[in-house]
Amino acid sequence: MRAATRRLWLKLHLWVGLSLGGVFALLGLTGSVLVFYLEVDTLINPQIRVEAPAPLPSADVVFAQLQRLHPERTGPWRIEMPLAPDRPLLVRYYNPPETAGRGFAPLMLSLDPHTLAETSHRYWGDYLTTWLYDLHYTLLLGQTGKDIVGYSGLVMLFSLISGMVLWWPSRARLMAALRPVLRPGKVRWVYDLHVLSGVYGLVVLAALAFTGAVLSLPDLARPVVATLSPLTPLYRGPGGLLPEGTPAFSLDAAMAIARGELPQGEVRWIETPGQAGRPIAIRMYLPEDPGHRFPHSQVWIDPGTGAVLATRDYRRNTAGDSFMDWMHPLHNGEAFGLTGRILACIGGLIPTLLLVTGWLRWQHKRAARDKARGGELMRSRTGGGGMPVGRRAEVE
Repeated sequence: MRAATRRLWLKLHLWVGLSLGGVFALLGLTGSVLVFYLEVDTLINPQIRVEAPAPLPSADVVFAQLQRLHPERTGPWRIEMPLAPDRPLLVRYYNPPETAGRGFAPLMLSLDPHTLAETSHRYWGDYLTTWLYDLHYTLLLGQTGKDIVGYSGLVMLFSLISGMVLWWPSRARLMAALRPVLRPGKVRWVYDLHVLSGVYGLVVLAALAFTGAVLSLPDLARPVVATLSPLTPLYRGPGGLLPEGTPAFSLDAAMAIARGELPQGEVRWIETPGQAGRPIAIRMYLPEDPGHRFPHSQVWIDPGTGAVLATRDYRRNTAGDSFMDWMHPLHNGEAFGLTGRILACIGGLIPTLLLVTGWLRWQHKRAARDKARGGELMRSRTGGGGMPVGRRAEVE
């Protein structure tokens, strides 16, 4: 690489890191926590814990309990079936009047699966893990922050590419450069740590940055994907399917119908029709789906008659659908099980390491340049040899 071109890449890499490195580090650290946010929430809120495995509760019994506990809440409830027998039931009530005007801030409940007692009653954003989620997703700035996060992901991709361009050794030196060895000496040690963390973390960091950008900028990403492969629009279904005063169709029966539509499916979420009489929505996990907690197969059922209104089967996805469906489980590592989640968690720590070592590397270079200028000035005053007065020594 020519010296002038290298200097340009170096300046771009430096100023992107110095100007946005703090944002990258913030997103990475919050993302690392959020990979295990259910576990973290349970750890700091022990009342949520389930001490012994429980059988899967009846959806109708759970819904009846919610109506007893909160008779004034007549909108739709979203019931999440436990991921394991020793996990609580998690329930959401969207658009509660208590958080009107706050955007996304549903009521979040947890129920003991043994007794269906309410073990937590909170609003999204009012407790640590959901506050961290909003910080990670929107920087607490609403849609503007969401856009900043998305474009920061794209800039981070550029930063990773520029770092690789600057580092890339000759073919003869490639294997030696890849050795995970930190050379002695403060300057070399910092440089090696910066380079090796970027090189070894490249795949995970690039995946996190890219998927984060797509998730934060759907209005930009979806049209691009649709030009390559069609995207299936999400079925919403009409309201008014359940006349006022008419009893709703059994949720347990609706689950049985959904299992008939997708025989291999595991019910993950159930959405009740609410007073507006919207379809009963059953979200199901199929073995091929990369997302276990938030899978992409759904069955919509008429709440009055039990008729199937629509079905989405992940296995019938277009290529574009599958691409979009992989973004979230790839971003949080869920697509590759516990190993993937651990890698995503570790990957989120790397931007902070790159920021600190990059800043130290910059300080070392400044100190070297200042020392070189000082020596040049001394030689010019004493009439010694060396570089002409005013000529700067270039120290990389």
